[in-house]
Amino acid sequence: MPNSLSASNLWKALGPGILVACAAVGGSHLVWSTRAGAEFGWQLLGLVLLANLLKYPFFLYGQRYTAVTGESLLAGYRRKGMVYVWIFLAINLLTGTINIAGVGMLSGALLAGYGITAVSVQALSILLIAICAGLLFLGHYKLLDGLAKVIISFLAVGTLAAVLLAIPNRPEIAADFTAPSPYTWTSFAFLVTLLGWMPAPIDLSAWSSLWMFSREKQTGHFATVKETSIDFYIGYGAATVLAVLFVALGALVMHGTGEGFSESGIGFSQQLVSLYTATIGPWSQWLILTAAFVTMFSTTLTCLDGYPRSLAACCTLLKDLPAKRFSQIQNLWILLSTLLAAAVIHFYVRNLLQLLSFAAVVSFLTSPILAWINYKVMTGPNVPESERPGPVLKTLSALGMAFFVLMTLGYAYVTFFR
Repeated sequence: MPNSLSASNLWKALGPGILVACAAVGGSHLVWSTRAGAEFGWQLLGLVLLANLLKYPFFLYGQRYTAVTGESLLAGYRRKGMVYVWIFLAINLLTGTINIAGVGMLSGALLAGYGITAVSVQALSILLIAICAGLLFLGHYKLLDGLAKVIISFLAVGTLAAVLLAIPNRPEIAADFTAPSPYTWTSFAFLVTLLGWMPAPIDLSAWSSLWMFSREKQTGHFATVKETSIDFYIGYGAATVLAVLFVALGALVMHGTGEGFSESGIGFSQQLVSLYTATIGPWSQWLILTAAFVTMFSTTLTCLDGYPRSLAACCTLLKDLPAKRFSQIQNLWILLSTLLAAAVIHFYVRNLLQLLSFAAVVSFLTSPILAWINYKVMTGPNVPESERPGPVLKTLSALGMAFFVLMTLGYAYVTFFR
């Protein structure tokens, strides 16, 4: 039976969904979830959960479409018309460079936290992106898959421990402290920034679809719909739980203390580590710094694989090139993405949080377009009726697309008319 489940085959199928979680935990969790808790306490927890819920169908469609049809999500885009592949290509050309530069620079800032002062954060960031490119040329998917499972597990245990220890050790909050409301026009830009990478940009749904073929090549097994669903729910569930934990960590340790996050890379990385050491103890500083750095390094590695992989897929679809050309084109895009991200960091960026904010906003503003295309592909005639979205997924999809459009309009209003 095509959808029968065995432990052996399930293990062979696990990977693409967990890799998405590994990519997601970087910027959205370490930066924006923690900052949401630090600045607004528990007020944004509901919005974080809502964002995960409303993006859930569009990430699910990426892997499910491939499991059902045997072709990538981007091949589904081509079925609808070449214009959709061009749209995805254009969005990824813009967001890819920015996002790789953003996560690469956060990795560089954390590396500088080891006391490296002779080299600038920009230079460290460029070096790390170059190292990631070298690793991908040598190891490709197998390296990614092996790292992701270890890193997600390690970070989850460390963050849960920090939150549990923070509950009885909360800092005293001044009696006259009044928490600011995040639901104002003044805070609207921050909400869009938070949602842009929460839990990840929607274009990552194409990555998990493409990674399924790499996983098949590695294990000799192509995941069934059931196996794919389990892989997806493990990864997406882990990303959602970790988002909640990072909001909690910010709320428990920093909220109401009067301390805000530094705009500089080194200052921000030091504060991030102090969130853990304040509850676990000073002895954990180097352990936590290493965990945070490895997490961001793996996110950089994952992004430097994911964006070029999806761009290479677009090129092969647009030119109808043979499958054997895919690796060559992907390697070229890895090289180009490395150079472009390095140029952004070197010539245009002096402020870490500004770069991360811009990257997250751009990711969110493209959400309505990609969400609509994913839904359109999943409801296409080549998808069996039994595998198309049911009433619940259709409702969630419609609510998600409406929410993305309304938030985009709100952002335009705040940016241009206030």
